[in-house]
Order: sequence, then structure tokens, then C-alpha cells
Amino acid sequence: MNQADSRLILALDLPGVDAARAMADAVGDAVSFHKIGLQLIPIGGMALAQELKAQGKSVFLDFKLLDIAATVEKATRSLAGIGADLLTVHAEPEAMKAAVKGRGDSDLKLLGVTVLTSYDDAALAEIGYQRTAKDLVLRRVDQAVEAGMDGIVASAHEAEEIRARTPDDFLIVTPGIRPAGASADDQKRVATPESALKAGATHLVIGRAITGAGDPKAAAEAIVAEMKAA
Repeated sequence: MNQADSRLILALDLPGVDAARAMADAVGDAVSFHKIGLQLIPIGGMALAQELKAQGKSVFLDFKLLDIAATVEKATRSLAGIGADLLTVHAEPEAMKAAVKGRGDSDLKLLGVTVLTSYDDAALAEIGYQRTAKDLVLRRVDQAVEAGMDGIVASAHEAEEIRARTPDDFLIVTPGIRPAGASADDQKRVATPESALKAGATHLVIGRAITGAGDPKAAAEAIVAEMKAA
């Protein structure tokens, strides 16, 4: 049986805390890192995060903080207190600097969200951005490094260029990962586990390919095997 690979982060993007808890139990020791996002925050997500930490699991709070600097700083300070491992902040300079200040001397690592993987160049143009997705990602990466962030969230499509311009210990966390042959669902910029790791990703966020499988633990083990082969 495959053992958990800490580079694999399971996205517990499920309708309720009970379903998320059941999924974490179902994958068992095949997964050691879990992501809790906006869907679960108002319905017990923080309590679940603390449960997972008590079980020895790592927790990624995908909260994508963005507000005035003082609010981001205070929110980060509050979240650092529960012992989470990763926290996302929108990669805007003032928000990132505030999060770094709020994190203090805790072990919480901060990730800047560059461009959502559901966006492509056309979607960014519709919003009003003049840059391409890749150009905007790289600009925000530079700002994240300058702000003192620990890493970024970005598509694997930009991972190789990001790796070339960041410190060796800089985290590159890539969502939009699909095993070979899987549906892209609502994602525009997807990659396989193997291609993402070879491009320089340090962590892979995977949800539906595991949570939507008939046997989630077997699906997770298959992905771990693919990651190790890479």
C-alpha cells in the first residue's frame, strides 16, 4: 500500500462538514494534508481543521484573504493561532505584507493567490486586466517574494518560469490537477500530477479526482504512485 505523500493536498470541497470528515476518514493514511476552503468556513470548517490537526494531519486554509491591511493582519494573526500549516492571501502587495506581519513568529506559511486556475486570458480581459494570465502571475510572484511570502498558488502552466525566478525553498502550490484522462470540469488551465511536479510544483491540490471516485482511498493511492514515479 502506498504511504501518504505530503506533496498531495486533498481539497475537502464538499457540501458539509460531516461529508468532509467522512471523506478524510475514507482516504485515511493515503492522505496527510487536507485543504479547507470557503465552502466549509461558515458551517464548522474551523472546528474540522482543529480536528484534523489533532489527528496529526496538515491543514491548508484556503481562505484567500483580501481586505484593508489592518484587517488582513488581524485575520492572519487569528488563524495562526490554530496551528494551521498553510493560508492563502490574494497576491496584492499590501495584503501580503499585512499577512506576513500578522503571522508573526508562528509556523504558518503564507501563499499568495496569483490568478485563479478557472481564469484564462479571455476571462481576465473581460474583468479588465490588460496582462495575459502568465504575465499577471509572474508579476504577482515577484511581489510575493518581495513581501516575504512563503510561496504562491498558481497553475502548473506557469510553474517552470516561477521556479526559475524564486528561491529554492519557495512553495509552488498548484490546483487544477487532473490525472491523465480525467475531466477538466470547470478549470481552464489544468495539468497532470507528473507534468506539474516536473515543471517545479512543490504541492498538488486535488479534489474531485479523489472525492468523486468510487473508491477515494484507491484514487489517492494511484495519484501518490504517479507522483512518486515523476
